[in-house]
Order: sequence, then C-alpha cells, then structure tokens
Amino acid sequence: MTITQGSQIPGDPAEPGSDGANARPHSSRAKSRRAKARDNRYPTMVASGLMALALGITAASLPVPYVVESPGPTFNTLANDNGKPVISVTGHETFPAKGNLDLTTVYVDGGPNGPVSVFEAFSAWLDRSKAVYPEELIFPTGVTKEESQQESAVAMTTSQENATASALKELSIPFEQKLRVADLADQSASAGKLQAGDVFSTVNGKPVTSLSVVQEELAAGNGKPATVVVTRDGAPVTETITPTENAAGKFVLGVLLQYDFTFPFEVKISLEKVGGPSAGMMFALGIVDTVTPGDLTGGKHIAGTGTITPDGVVGSIGGIGQKMYGAREDGATVFLAPAANCAEVVGHIPDGLQVVKVENLAEAREAVSVVGSGGDTSGLPACTSN
Repeated sequence: MTITQGSQIPGDPAEPGSDGANARPHSSRAKSRRAKARDNRYPTMVASGLMALALGITAASLPVPYVVESPGPTFNTLANDNGKPVISVTGHETFPAKGNLDLTTVYVDGGPNGPVSVFEAFSAWLDRSKAVYPEELIFPTGVTKEESQQESAVAMTTSQENATASALKELSIPFEQKLRVADLADQSASAGKLQAGDVFSTVNGKPVTSLSVVQEELAAGNGKPATVVVTRDGAPVTETITPTENAAGKFVLGVLLQYDFTFPFEVKISLEKVGGPSAGMMFALGIVDTVTPGDLTGGKHIAGTGTITPDGVVGSIGGIGQKMYGAREDGATVFLAPAANCAEVVGHIPDGLQVVKVENLAEAREAVSVVGSGGDTSGLPACTSN
C-alpha cells in the first residue's frame, strides 16, 4: 500500500499538497468513506424527521381544556322530524302552515362530550363560524356527560311548557298556572317554613299568578318580612319570611320554584336528540302559527333562537354566532335574536341574513308577520354597536 501526504486530508487529485499520481488511489478510498458517511447520515435524518413528525402529531392530538361550538342543524317547527310533526295539537282546531320557523342548534365538543385536541381547537379558532371557549365557562367542574344530558333534557321540557303558556297568553287563551316549590336553596331564608311541594297562594295578600308577582312584592318590601300563604296537602299554611339579598342585589326567599300548568288542550312537541332551553321562542311562534288561521310566515324562511318565560319574555342563549351561520346555511334570510345577545350579534352576521332584535313573543310575532306579509323589514329593530 502506498501512503502519501495526501492521506492526511482526504482530497481530490488536484487538491493542493497532493501528488497527482499517487493521490488517485487514496482519493477513491476517501470518496468511498464520504459516501458511506452520507449513507449513514440519511437514515439518521429520516429517523429524526419521523420522530419529530410523530411528536408533532402526538402533541396536536393531546386533549386541551377547551370547548368548541360549531353550527348544528336547524329544525322547522312547522314541519316534521323523523316522520312526526314537531308540534302537534289535540283538542283545538289547527291550520296548515307553510314556510319555515326554524329553531337553531349548536354542536358542542369538549368537556363531558369528549376531549378536544390542540389541532381541533386551533382549527376552530381560525374558522369564523366556530367558537372556542375555556371549558369552565361552559360546563361546571366535574360534571359528567350523563348529568349534562339530563340537565339539558329537563331544560328542554321546561322550555316546551313555557312556550305553550306564552303562546296561549299571546292568543288570550285562558289556562291555569300555579307556582310550586321544587326545592330549597342552601341556607334558605325559608328553611323550616316552606318545603318542596308547597303551592304559592298569596304574598302579602296578593294572589300569586306568576313569578313576577313574588319578585315585585319582595322588591317593594326592600328586605322587610313577607307574609306567604301556601297550600300544603290541601290546606292553607301561612308563614312570615324575611327575605335575603342575593349577589345580584335582589331579595329572595331562597326557594327553587317550578310552574304547574293546566292547559285547555294538549300541545306535544317531538324532537329527538335536541336539548336545552334555547328553542323556547321558536316553539311558541310555531304553536301560535299552528292554532291560528292564515300563514304567519307567508311561506318565507325565518329562523331564530331564545329562551321564553310563561309571560313571553325572550331571554339570552349561548352560541348565537354559530346559530346564525347554521340558519343561513340552511336557507334562512331572517333571524330573530334575543335583545340580550346583541353584543354577540354585531359584527358576526353572515352575508344575506337580516337579524331582528326581539325582547318578547309579541315583538317576535310582529316581526314574522311583517316578513310574511311582504312588508318593509327595514324598520324592524336591529342590533347595533351602541
């Protein structure tokens, strides 16, 4: 073997400090070593790259404590769902209605409904039709999927009863309404005096026809003891209760109240896999249109959302941005939104959708009537940034 000075630094034949003739055999060995080094380096780079990719995928799939809300399907309260009328009435004349009075829904991922990954949360954050919230803002800590579904089902049942009551009040159809004690709050002012099952008769001598009567009497008393008469096991019971002031500055008796209704005819609402209270207003409008002559919508496609009280007050809901997008995607051109949600409406209205602000069922009914009759909708109340 011939070893030359060029062997100290692997080089090509023309490399300075090499003997051109003697360097060639060594140059071949040097190239071989370089090639071998490159061959060894490529698998290492590929392995490193694959490892980095795997780590990235793993990180992107890790669950994060966020909830993603996205547009859900809409349901026409004047039509059928799974072959059954969404609203069916027995014992009262009904009238066929055209058009759409769509209730809107939201898909909720995260929390008790299953984990959301980093990738899903980030993708939703970039999607204008979706919203991302910290989990604790949507679900109480530790709530299970079963508990969440049960609460949602109870809220849906309550909203249907409230919708029927508000619709009948709007139409001046009489019915019986009672306020019953469902439970007592912790450290209740009524502890030892009222109990679950008690039915309110009067407060300070005024007949209790709705929750507002109780609230107004307690507010007028400004913390003074109130005389409460309830019916218990068929007999009247009179108690003097000193209300307490809650965090909102309102005087309360510390009881959880529930309405008991007796309606002159049966209203049944059939809707599968939908829960929560936010369809109340649209149910009420659907009932009004179903039991009154004519076609309230005039065949137009109207959607909306909002809770409803038996007195017809429309309340705020969650996910209104996603509900507006869902309504527009399903063809609605007019959307009824609770006035209390206006701050979330402004700047998030999809193209081609007119949003009408409503505070109660009467305003919602009037807005639908204007749209259905082909009237000028420019004068209908709208959400503004002011």
